Amino acid sequence: MTVNTQELLLSRIRDVADYPKPGVMFKDITPLLADPAAFTALTDALSEFCVRNGATKIVGLEARGFILAAPVAVRAGLGFIPVRKAGKLPGATLSQAYELEYGTAEIEVHAEDLSAGDRVVVIDDVLATGGTAEASLELVRRAGADVAGVVVLMELGFLGGRPRLEPSLAGAPLEALITL
Repeated sequence: MTVNTQELLLSRIRDVADYPKPGVMFKDITPLLADPAAFTALTDALSEFCVRNGATKIVGLEARGFILAAPVAVRAGLGFIPVRKAGKLPGATLSQAYELEYGTAEIEVHAEDLSAGDRVVVIDDVLATGGTAEASLELVRRAGADVAGVVVLMELGFLGGRPRLEPSLAGAPLEALITL
């Protein structure tokens, strides 16, 4: 990814102070999604990561990860697999609970959508504390697939997600297009 692409993406991310609660600076990607040139540049950069790392399937994490991962899957000619919050998928699922700052959450994937031989890239908008990404890697492996990598639009480095995720990556690459 070029410096110009990174600057374009960053210029389309809006800071929203005190959202969703006082003291939080929310990074709003909707202006980026609304700009066709920026959204195309983002899709191209994410797709390039998937191709470079030999992905055969792409997992998108609910909810903004869906928005990013689906066009990447189309661009790269790969299958798209949604990882959803518990109770949102019909049929047989694999589920994984994980720790949040104040409590726990659970994500699910359709068990039959991933199998041995699949090389999966996980895509999300933000890497924050790493809990959701870590749980998604566990789901991918429990389904019998291999982790080809994780790629995110932005990493909030001050929240420590990368060090938390490193053991779960087991050598697979983690790339953030923007690190804040």
